[in-house]
Amino acid sequence: MYDIIGDIHGHATPLKELLTKLGYCKQNGVWKHPTRKAIFVGDFIDRGPSIREALHIVKDMVDNNSALAVMGNHEFNAIAYSYELTDGQFLRPHNAKNDDQHKKTLEQFMNHSNEWEAWIGWFYQLPLFLELDGLRVVHACWDDSNIDWLRRGYNGKISDSLLLEAHDKGTRAYNVIEETLKGKEIKIPDEYAWRDKDGHLRNANRVKWWVDSPKATYGDVLFNCPESLANEPFPSSHNLVSYHPEAPPVFIGHYWLEGRRPFVQTGNILCLDYSIAKGGNLVAYRWSGESQLSESNFIVINSQPSK
Repeated sequence: MYDIIGDIHGHATPLKELLTKLGYCKQNGVWKHPTRKAIFVGDFIDRGPSIREALHIVKDMVDNNSALAVMGNHEFNAIAYSYELTDGQFLRPHNAKNDDQHKKTLEQFMNHSNEWEAWIGWFYQLPLFLELDGLRVVHACWDDSNIDWLRRGYNGKISDSLLLEAHDKGTRAYNVIEETLKGKEIKIPDEYAWRDKDGHLRNANRVKWWVDSPKATYGDVLFNCPESLANEPFPSSHNLVSYHPEAPPVFIGHYWLEGRRPFVQTGNILCLDYSIAKGGNLVAYRWSGESQLSESNFIVINSQPSK
């Protein structure tokens, strides 16, 4: 049975508290449970105060068969940020926006460059998704056509060729990686442009791809939906993912949900990212084979305990 753990973002102390609460203990330097295994949904790096320690916890567990892990968009971005092209530039540009996203990681590895190169190599080994007996895990969006394309063409992992193709806008590789690791988006009119959590102006919104869109409003479907647009019917021309209600439960991270009380998105879709890097919570789901997910199985570590 599995304990699926949300985005960590370099917060080793809450992670250790969560593992302890889940019944894991440290044996010969590795966190283990006598009967269960952890699954990490990606985004181990950036933003947090103890990125190196968090990485070691996760990798040591994976190496010792105490955990599984998938790639998050921050690991993917780190690979591209470190990938030097023949002209001396980098696949992910070293500009102010990208430097800021990786700032904490760069600072904490400043005197450990060889170690960081080894971590980049490990990121390449992370699968883009997991499909196990009875459950699925992906960082942002499970779209059957995208997953099948990744499985057939790349065995479900990043390679140099896929990395390069995925940075060529308009290609199938670009769209598949964007949606799998970063979620689906739709364009909105320029007058509704908004600033994201990092202050960047956006004229596209991520969608809650699990929503039953035929009867939904923009407010039901869009993250960061402008108030004036919230009650308008969501256009049928925008096709969201149709995830069958009898398909295996799928666990995701990525979406910076808020609130102390986590919730199930649908009976078989569940997001575990509750913004630990922005003063939120670190959340796990204790899965024991059920096909319909229950809020009673959440385990939560509050970064800011109630007074």
